[in-house]
Amino acid sequence: MSSHNSSSSSSSFPFNVEQISKASRDNAPPLKEIPGGYGTPFFSAIKDRIDYFYNQGKEEFFRYRMHKYDSTVFRVNMPPGPFMASSPKVIVLLDAASFPALFDTSKVEKRDVLDGTYMPSLDYFGGYRVCAFLDPSEPKHAVLKQFVFSMLVSRHGEIVPLFRNCLSELFINLEDELASKGKVYFNTYSDKMSFNFVFRLFCDKKPHDATIETKGSKLFDSWLFFQLAPLMTLGLTKALNFLEDILLHTFPLPPLLVKSYYQKLYNAFNENATSILDEAESLGIKRDEACHNLIFVAGFNAYGGMKTTFPALIKWVASGGEKLHRQLANEIRSVVKLEGGVTLAALDKMSLTKSVVYEVLRIEPPVPFQYGKARCDMVVRSHDAAFEIKKGEMIFGYQPFAMRDPRVFDDPEEFLGHRFMGEGERLLKYVFWSNGREIDHPTVRNKQCPAKDLVVLLCRIMLVEIFLRYDTFDVDPGKLPLGSSATFKSLTKAATSN
Repeated sequence: MSSHNSSSSSSSFPFNVEQISKASRDNAPPLKEIPGGYGTPFFSAIKDRIDYFYNQGKEEFFRYRMHKYDSTVFRVNMPPGPFMASSPKVIVLLDAASFPALFDTSKVEKRDVLDGTYMPSLDYFGGYRVCAFLDPSEPKHAVLKQFVFSMLVSRHGEIVPLFRNCLSELFINLEDELASKGKVYFNTYSDKMSFNFVFRLFCDKKPHDATIETKGSKLFDSWLFFQLAPLMTLGLTKALNFLEDILLHTFPLPPLLVKSYYQKLYNAFNENATSILDEAESLGIKRDEACHNLIFVAGFNAYGGMKTTFPALIKWVASGGEKLHRQLANEIRSVVKLEGGVTLAALDKMSLTKSVVYEVLRIEPPVPFQYGKARCDMVVRSHDAAFEIKKGEMIFGYQPFAMRDPRVFDDPEEFLGHRFMGEGERLLKYVFWSNGREIDHPTVRNKQCPAKDLVVLLCRIMLVEIFLRYDTFDVDPGKLPLGSSATFKSLTKAATSN
């Protein structure tokens, strides 16, 4: 592999598109024309959409074209296409070498590309373009992202005890249903726990409205579904595929249908998150705009992230079997005993626990897609070739392929809990789940997830709480329109108290 220095970090990524060292220029890959194409306008976009959702499925859609063109960089139409997207045309990046081009905001614009070629109605966000849709060059981006940083920093000391308390309630509920029914569907309880944690974290209390406390997760689910429906399939029978494609992928669902749900959420956060909204006003943000941004952070980023990440964590750790479980339990219990409790210092000393979390985020990232539009003519390098992208062209990266790159990871399709331990830590620069490299940090000048470190922390705490209570567990895994599901079949309590 050639080595390119990153302009954004002293810890360089080997394939940066901005600075190229002399050594890498001497061995620069050849410039090639980007293979693939977009076919006949309108009709080819629909054919690609049908292939993506129904004929081939997401993974095979990319794999087939990667082999057909013998390239990890190619042109194709991405859903939803007609009539939702002004243009479905993208240039796909599928390897660890080319993918980081999407992080270079000096060359790639991030304006209104959160959901790809399709932009949801602003009616879902109170009429505002919230921070996630802004490019770092837009004046409001810095102040709104700083607002998010301020929220997280001000609540830093509450996160561990609050989340542990929420997890205690979760495990009581899981144990009760498992005892009475012989199995328990994790996702439903996890979603409720995630909503309560997020609400209590940002609002310092439980909601006054009992409906919000009991049904808040369902309100967010409906709001998220209406926004993201053009990007998903429900997995119905073949006979219903055509109907689903018309309903979900051809015309946007009307925001009016979830307006009352969103209003309930807005009222709850507006009434309860007074200290956060006061802070926003001190930063010069209108209170109404701050509240809509808060709901997006709480609902889309935080709750939506937990909704996909926690079941994936359970599913993959369960797949590791009793040997991995025993190793995790030994590490967690010994460190907690040594440190005198579950503290940030203790969590930082759990090297296997950290590695397992990174491996879950590698093999099943919570957000599999990244998009950006070329600000200027630019060159992107894969392992074997260089490709010129013209100004204005849409670039798309599929994270699961980039983070399963066999040129970077041994046994990339396998879940290996120890992958990022010891010398394996050097591979963290190829973990991209947060819209940036794991070794980098979110700032107001980039689009890396502001709660990147919080996500990792919460996953570690969940593993700690599991293995302080249980020696091992078994689940039935499943697939959902967005993410995975996990149904507990057994929870074996710890043989000794710790």
